[in-house]
Amino acid sequence: MKFSKILVIAGLLLFQLNFAQERADVVLNKALTEAKAKNKNVLLVFHASWCKWCHVMEKNMNLPETKPIFEKKFVTAYVDVQEMGDKKKLENPGGEELMNKYKGKDAGLPFWLVINPKGEVLADSFNDKNENLGCPSTAEEVDMFAAKLKKSSVMNTKELQTIKEIFVKKN
Repeated sequence: MKFSKILVIAGLLLFQLNFAQERADVVLNKALTEAKAKNKNVLLVFHASWCKWCHVMEKNMNLPETKPIFEKKFVTAYVDVQEMGDKKKLENPGGEELMNKYKGKDAGLPFWLVINPKGEVLADSFNDKNENLGCPSTAEEVDMFAAKLKKSSVMNTKELQTIKEIFVKKN
């Protein structure tokens, strides 16, 4: 009897741990550690399951044409925020606070940053009017996105052109 109770308790704990999201600061610190080891910067993306533009951005970044570029230049890390209802459990604890730390409180989603391995912000998703680009889709937004990527990752012209074509085309 005692053994079965122990098994049930252990099973519940494992089940709960399986669904517990990592703390946002842990996600970022792991990405920074990996970035330092690989001499890359971190592309930190705040997103949510309900966010259409978050899905578009992820899809565009993971296409066969663009994925190798992003993988070569960045360690990409995602932090789940602003979930609702039963999806709240998908959030990374501390995600909202981390997003707020980087002035993303009222930015909307997706909100992204490029951070060097020292933790310094090299670029963010704000345009010249301090509005969140989110997932860039218009030619103007994609040009701003490409300029920020170039500045923060030293992408070459071919890589930037590929990203521009995909992001403008894949809406």
